[in-house]
Amino acid sequence: MKNDKKGVVPIYDSMFKKILTLSARAVIGLINGLFGTDYPPDSTITYNWTENHDDNLKRTIADTILTINGRHSYHMEAQMYEDEEIEFRVFDYGYRYALREGAGEDILRFPEPRVIQLYRHNGMPDTKTLILDFGIQGSFEYKIPVFKLLEHSIEELSRRRMIILIPFMLLKLRDSLKKERTLENMEALRKLVLDDIISVINENQRAGNITAADAGRLRRLIRKLYGHLYAHYEELAEGGLNDMMEEALVLDIDIIEDEITKRVTKQVTAQVTEEVTAQVTAEVTEEVTKRNKEDTIKKLYSKLKDAKQVSELLDLPMETVEKAL
Repeated sequence: MKNDKKGVVPIYDSMFKKILTLSARAVIGLINGLFGTDYPPDSTITYNWTENHDDNLKRTIADTILTINGRHSYHMEAQMYEDEEIEFRVFDYGYRYALREGAGEDILRFPEPRVIQLYRHNGMPDTKTLILDFGIQGSFEYKIPVFKLLEHSIEELSRRRMIILIPFMLLKLRDSLKKERTLENMEALRKLVLDDIISVINENQRAGNITAADAGRLRRLIRKLYGHLYAHYEELAEGGLNDMMEEALVLDIDIIEDEITKRVTKQVTAQVTEEVTAQVTAEVTEEVTKRNKEDTIKKLYSKLKDAKQVSELLDLPMETVEKAL
């Protein structure tokens, strides 16, 4: 992303990088929906992060190229503001990647590119094109398709299993609420978050398209973006909408995951982000399974009043049943 608005672009850049470190199942859903592929949800993802350093020697992630099953690579660039140089940067990143990966070969294999446009800009073409002129050898058009997020519905993103882009749908009402905070606009925001976005996340969690840990992280990202975009408006705070959003977006399981994430991160600070994510996801899933099992035991016992019978029906040791009670 082009950092031409201090304090604004970094939040979107950071969020985009974070959604790409969700579970493999969730990320593969995005790849399939965005590029028209059909990779199985348990496919292997290799992260080809590259880094830059600014004038203060602060390390930043420069681009996002993912390789699926060790064979095919995909380059995604999220764009929040108009950037006339986006096609040059995408080509440059792709060229550098091809050089690194093709060392010793006489062929440069570029990753498949996509620009994900997060803002409304009616003049943006569906494809950005860069002409490569090789003189007497002729010219070649390097084409970069543009996915204009806000021109798609939440239902379509869900159908195409591009669930991890859902937090950015909060941007749909940014311009209208910036202009005025009418009761109608505020109700539209409430409906967008609670009735549409959160509902779709829950549905996809139940369907197994994303994990419980994914759902929790998406809710936290939505909460963060809501705070950035809307929480500062007095009308939303006074009208109770901010409190309503806080209650809806912070669940017990999210608190559990946050605690586990902090503990795991301290233990494995030398590991890369995706390894930490995998461990957190496994532990959160285990905790959710444990709590669901305990709830089932309690509900069945409240009807039967017989721990032994509950143990036999659920095929669980008496020790497990008694501990849950």
